[in-house]
Amino acid sequence: MFVPFIAVEGPIGVGKTTLTAAIAETFSYEQLQEISGENPFLDQFYQDKEKWSFQTEMFFLCNRYEQLKQINKEYISVGKAVVADYHIFKNILFAQRTLEATDFVKYKEIYRILTEDLPMPNIIISLSATLPTLQQRIAKRGRSYETDIDPDYLLQLSADYHSYIPEFEIVHPEIPVIHINGDEMDFVSNKADMDTVLKRVYEAVQKGLKLNEIT
Repeated sequence: MFVPFIAVEGPIGVGKTTLTAAIAETFSYEQLQEISGENPFLDQFYQDKEKWSFQTEMFFLCNRYEQLKQINKEYISVGKAVVADYHIFKNILFAQRTLEATDFVKYKEIYRILTEDLPMPNIIISLSATLPTLQQRIAKRGRSYETDIDPDYLLQLSADYHSYIPEFEIVHPEIPVIHINGDEMDFVSNKADMDTVLKRVYEAVQKGLKLNEIT
């Protein structure tokens, strides 16, 4: 049975939560939203990444693990479609940039153990945007813990996503990836652009349902 499980991914400020909410409302999907503000280490992390990186990354990993485990139990396993504003693979992208080499080795092993039985999305939406767009959207939403984000950090995250997504597509050819350029498609502020994105999501879901019927 094909149960839509859509994960929206991209760097900080690209519009993941906005798009996730629109998909959930339009198609009556359950919405899984990451609650970043609950991480008690974020303020310290943005001020001193070297000191607080391990605590920050481990909190995110455990939090996302629990969320996905619960969403699988309550929704996906009983046939209810879900859209999430993240996929847990982002943990590796962030951790490889913030952790010391020895800590990263330990972290990857913990990640492997925790995620091996978690559900995989069957559609990924990959969002990207240039630094000015990311900064503008971050400023607009006004989260206090994001005010001190280093622009170089944002650029590096964008580059990491740009490198990782093609690798993900090679490893998981069965999972379609919808690529959205946030500079060309301002789905955050422009309804016509949002409608275009939602149409692409609808088409991907319909294709998945048809393939499921054939197999």
